[in-house]
Amino acid sequence: MSEFVLTSVKNNIGYITLDRPKALNSLSLEMVRALTTTLLGWQDDVNVRAVFIHGSSEKAFCAGGDIRFFYDVGTATPMGDSALLEDFFTEEYALNHLIHFYPKPYIALMNGVVMGGGMGIAQAGNDCRLRIVTERTKMAMPEVNIGLFPDVGGGYFLSRAPGQIGTYLGLTGEMINAADALYAGLADVFIPTSELPALMHLLGQNTATDVRAAIREFAAPFADQALPGTGKLAANRSSIDALFSGNSAIKISNNLQQDASDFAQQAFAIMQKRSPLLMSVTLEQLRRSASMTVSDCLRMERNMVRHCFKHGEVLEGVRALVVDKDNTPRWSPGTLTEVTTEQVTGFFAEAWPAHAHPLRHLKD
Repeated sequence: MSEFVLTSVKNNIGYITLDRPKALNSLSLEMVRALTTTLLGWQDDVNVRAVFIHGSSEKAFCAGGDIRFFYDVGTATPMGDSALLEDFFTEEYALNHLIHFYPKPYIALMNGVVMGGGMGIAQAGNDCRLRIVTERTKMAMPEVNIGLFPDVGGGYFLSRAPGQIGTYLGLTGEMINAADALYAGLADVFIPTSELPALMHLLGQNTATDVRAAIREFAAPFADQALPGTGKLAANRSSIDALFSGNSAIKISNNLQQDASDFAQQAFAIMQKRSPLLMSVTLEQLRRSASMTVSDCLRMERNMVRHCFKHGEVLEGVRALVVDKDNTPRWSPGTLTEVTTEQVTGFFAEAWPAHAHPLRHLKD
């Protein structure tokens, strides 16, 4: 198990606490394995009727995968155990699948920063999930900022957000708050942090088979504190749908450049800093994912991430952001106009024969 994943069972509820506060609970391979082992152990345990996952501090639920680990291992030789990178993504995506189809209520308290891999362990399937946000929630899928794409099932849940909201979030990597998360269908209820002790007390007392109904009832009085229609996404919904439609990243960029509104100009400026290639790859990913199952999305993303590290864009992105911290990544290609169709489609090529794919056993 991991020193950063704390578990307990109280009142027949399995509690998982992510406790790596200095790294904003970023997921290591050890943590992924500890989460998987815990959830597998609880799924058939008659003494566990629900799972509640949260972070140990108010700063973060989970800031995603440990990107410094990605760089260190991704630049290592096989003798330096670069195979751990392959293990990480295979096991993380398998964990995302396990959570999506979990047979018991799976409740995620998304308090503080929730990004990337943190979204993957919070966005469970409709049958089991309850996703709680607070006034501290800062949610994003910012992978294009480091030359990656919204993985951990991001293609699945972003492509199912209303209109073109998922496209906007995926191509810009922008951060949203609780009201926006609710509006985008990426959260279910709002509970202010001042009421979290009372929520924990409720969990300790409630005896219902499905405790989610009690949590929804508990959260109802606070709904007006984060109304879905009051955020940035709702205010700019018509612009988002118009500007981020279609299958061309360069057309979206041109749409934004030609729109004089503050929202469009801000989005355009942000996209100028992102990887042109991975924005194009992300757009293709989201369009394909819209008609795919969760399992197929995760298998596709596993192929894509293999190509990402082979290309090297993500290593350059992490270098600029985390290693050298110069914030000047040398993207390749450097502009959207230089990105070719062949470069984009190459990220979707099968990296393994179907019988050898590391996630071939996933089922919907």
